[in-house]
Formats: sequence, C-alpha cells, structure tokens
Amino acid sequence: MVLVCVALAGWVLAVWLLLRQPRVPTSPPDDYLKPVSPADLPVDPLPACAVVLDGLGAIVQVNEEAASQFGETVGAILRHPAARAALSAALRAPVPASPSGSSNRGDLPPVCSTTFTLDVPVPRTLHLMLRRLPGGKGQDRRVLVVLTDRSEAQAADRMRMDFVAHASHELRTPLASLSGFIDALQGAAGENPVMRHQFLDIMRQQSERLKRLIDRLLYLSRVQAHEHQRPRDVVDVADLMAVVLGEVAPRFEQEGRTLKLEIEDDLLVRADEDEMVQVLLNLIENALRYGAQEGDPLTITLSARRAASPDDRWPADGGVILGIEDNGCGMEAHHLPRLTERFYRVGAPTDGAGQGTGLGLSIVRHILDRHGGRLRIASAPGKGTTCLVWLPPAGATLAVSLVE
Repeated sequence: MVLVCVALAGWVLAVWLLLRQPRVPTSPPDDYLKPVSPADLPVDPLPACAVVLDGLGAIVQVNEEAASQFGETVGAILRHPAARAALSAALRAPVPASPSGSSNRGDLPPVCSTTFTLDVPVPRTLHLMLRRLPGGKGQDRRVLVVLTDRSEAQAADRMRMDFVAHASHELRTPLASLSGFIDALQGAAGENPVMRHQFLDIMRQQSERLKRLIDRLLYLSRVQAHEHQRPRDVVDVADLMAVVLGEVAPRFEQEGRTLKLEIEDDLLVRADEDEMVQVLLNLIENALRYGAQEGDPLTITLSARRAASPDDRWPADGGVILGIEDNGCGMEAHHLPRLTERFYRVGAPTDGAGQGTGLGLSIVRHILDRHGGRLRIASAPGKGTTCLVWLPPAGATLAVSLVE
C-alpha cells in the first residue's frame, strides 16, 4: 500500500512539472494575419514611392517619397485603366497554402505588376507593383502599391535605338554610293576617261564624308567616356582664342567672309583646352556652313567676356561667356530645341560645301556637360544666329551641367 501511494505521488508530481513548462507554439499566433490600423503601416521609411489602397481602391496612405515625386498626380495614376485592372487582380490573388495547412510568414499573395504611359500633365511611363496585404475575415483588404517612373530609362533606350538607326543610315549612304560607282567603273564607264574621272571624284567625296562621320563618332564616344570627370586645368581665354583663330583664319580668306574679335583681357576658366577649341570650331563651322546667304557677305563675331551679375540665364553669378554670332539667314524657332540631337540637321548647307555629319552640336553639348557649362542658341529667319557658351569661373566647383 505504501508503495502504491509513493508511485501515485510521483506520477502526480511529474504531471505537475510537465504542466509548468512553457509551451512552444508550432504555428504563428492567430492574430498574425489580422489587419492593423493604417497608422501602423510603416510606409514612410520605405526607399520607394509607396501607396496603400483599401479594397475599393481608395487611397489610405501615401508615403513622403511618392508625395514628393508624383504629388497630386497619384490619384490620376491609380485611376488609369491598367492600374485598376492590376488592383482587381491583386485583390483576387489567393494566398498560397503551405503544405501543413497553416499560415506562415512566407505565405503572401503574389505580386501583380503593370506598365503604362500617362499622357497628362506630361507624358510619363510608369511601372506599378501591387500586393494584397494580409487581412482577417470581415475586414477590408488593403493593397500596397510601389510606383516607379521609368520615363527617363525609356527615353534613354529610345535614344540608343534612334542613334543606332541613324548611324547605320548615315554609314550606309556613302558605302552604297561607293559600291555603285565601283560596279560602274568595272563596266563600260571605266573605259571612258571623262566618266572615270567624274566617278572617282565623287567616290573621293563620299570616302571623305565617311571618314568625317567615323571620326566624329569616335570623338563623341571619347567625350562621353570621361564626361563625369571635371577638367582641372586653368586656361587663359586669350590663349584659347589664339588657337581657334589660327585654325579658322584660312576659311575667312574667301571674299565676302569677315571675322571680328571682341575679347576681354584676363579671362580664366577651368577647362580642357583641346575640347573647348573643338566647341568653338564646331560652332564657327556651323555658322560658315549654314549661315551664308547667296550674294550677301557673311560676318561672324567671336567674343569672350565676363558674365554680368546677376543674370538669370546662367546657373551662377560670374563666369565667362564665349559667343559666336553671325548675320546669316537664321532659322525657324521650332528647330532650336533639337539642334543638339545627334544627326539632326536644319537643312542643306548654304555655302556649297558637302552635307555635315549632324554630330557637331551633340559633341558641343557633351563637352559642356563635362565642363558644367551651358549653351544658349537664339535665331530667327533673316536675323542670323547667336550661340552663347557659359563656363564657370576658374575658381568655381560647380555641379551644374545643363544645356538649353
């Protein structure tokens, strides 16, 4: 009897000790998937444009990043038909069931995404990713939306494709001409001295055009390769103008062409001298090629002066302005915004020279981007063209690189 009592007491003690041990849950608590109040959703710290919508698509929260980047257009973006369709898909997306049948932290609804273009107030390409947030029964479900503006990336892709297409076309034209004349010279035309001389002269012109185009493409590639590196050399503008003058003086020996100089003393800029010479040569070349009017004299004024302060046209006070002004035929205003695009040409040359490469002003733009400068072009039909290049002073460390 005593042994039975002792055994019973030991069994009771064991059960009591077992019941006192803490229980380890084998699944998340029941309230894990219960909805929380909107104020509890930490969307503001997210390094992305985030918006929270309710089950009807109404905006519940907008974080600071989204409000700063999209402002009042958030509503218009979310009302777009593509965004509404993605929202419906996100709300219908089921939560994947785990093999054990219990809810795990990884059991989240799938992400629904869409990309579309919003035309107003300005064209923008937007990418939306949507995921339904966990919610309990009888509670309105909510959807987290992450917005990404892909306008710049799409524009860059389009520019690359346009560049390849234009470059291929520009290279194909002289090559096709050379191929055609080679075939002609291999035939009966090769036996005729007059035709042979004429064809060879055209082939020489086309080969020179091809060489100019390849040289410009290679130069543009080199400029872009170190565009992020600011020049460190201090250049005296008077020395710069002397180099330019030595290059262009022979072009003004022709009757009807005049070059005027208006250069202030003691102007210093932080620049790459070779690149700035190229900028001025390209601008003067354009004035000579496209500015001349038949029968009228052409005057080009090359100037350098200190920028007036204050001047809202430039990003900072001070600096140096280099100018190239002509009294030529000018151009329509609608051409001005596109002048620095690659392969863009206003029209046929007026000086009787061959067609340009269409890369001169694009090279100017990229060089000025590297120098933190700006380019302004003003022109009107019959009133000539004025190109102003602003460069920061030698002592400035400017992070501005805009072209207008």
